[in-house]
Amino acid sequence: MNHLASNAGYGEAADELAVQYEGVTFEEVHREVLHLLPGESGAVLDIGAGTGRDAAALAALGHRVVAAEPTAELRRIGQRLHSDRDIRWVDDALPEPVSLRAGGERFDLILLTAVWMHLTEEERVLAMDALVDLLAPTGRVFISLRHGPVPAGRRMFDVSADETVELARERGLDVLHRTERLDLHNRSGVRWSILAFQRSSVRPNSAIV
Repeated sequence: MNHLASNAGYGEAADELAVQYEGVTFEEVHREVLHLLPGESGAVLDIGAGTGRDAAALAALGHRVVAAEPTAELRRIGQRLHSDRDIRWVDDALPEPVSLRAGGERFDLILLTAVWMHLTEEERVLAMDALVDLLAPTGRVFISLRHGPVPAGRRMFDVSADETVELARERGLDVLHRTERLDLHNRSGVRWSILAFQRSSVRPNSAIV
């Protein structure tokens, strides 16, 4: 059993990670699902927001953005780098985002970029329940899931796209998009699953790619 915290290794490497995160654009990271973004200004939650690259891009598009980041060092860097954007930063995280749930807000889009594989199997069940609770009736969830070697000092698990899709479907979320791709930073053996979900009661014309 891996006893490290889910965000282990991120605080110590915050400055290095900031260069890595900000070295690619929101559009590059999320190119497969850009067509599924809310068409109008909406409430967006970026869980595991890191240095705020995605939160800032979504705020620039006119969305009301909450950036949840449990690593204080990354949160401070993000607040400094993107101080010109209207982003509400909170210290919260999955699997049980206490302050977010207490606030009662529901989100049109919930973004989890390189977050899901940090959670244990038990935590993933709790986390999916939390996502459904935080999602607006027509809301969508984007998950990018890393596969491959685990960096030293980090806590990651081998989580399949199939498991994630099944967990979402059991909670009333349909798959809007599912693809696989190579790593943008060309790290050896690293690949990604790109997933998008929406509540089953809404079935847009977008086909699964």
